[in-house]
Amino acid sequence: MTTTRETKELTTVDARRKLTKLPEELGDSSATVAVTRRGKPVLAIMTWEDYQAILETLEILSDDKAVEQLRRSIKEVKEGKTIPWKEAKAKLGA
Repeated sequence: MTTTRETKELTTVDARRKLTKLPEELGDSSATVAVTRRGKPVLAIMTWEDYQAILETLEILSDDKAVEQLRRSIKEVKEGKTIPWKEAKAKLGA
């Protein structure tokens, strides 16, 4: 599943001027603000939730066992080796 993320651009001068209003401007969107200097991105501003999600992803990706299990799971799903929810629930006694 791929999500399209909006990226807005602000110059460092505009970012300085708008910094206190950016949380309201971003709202609940998943937009990222690229702060540019001389036309090149130098900073990224994002919601705290997005930042935490990135940290969590990096933590998972740094765990070789977790990554291998994730790869195996993806392969099993692609091969159709899944268990219907009712069956899984019954096996777990839930």
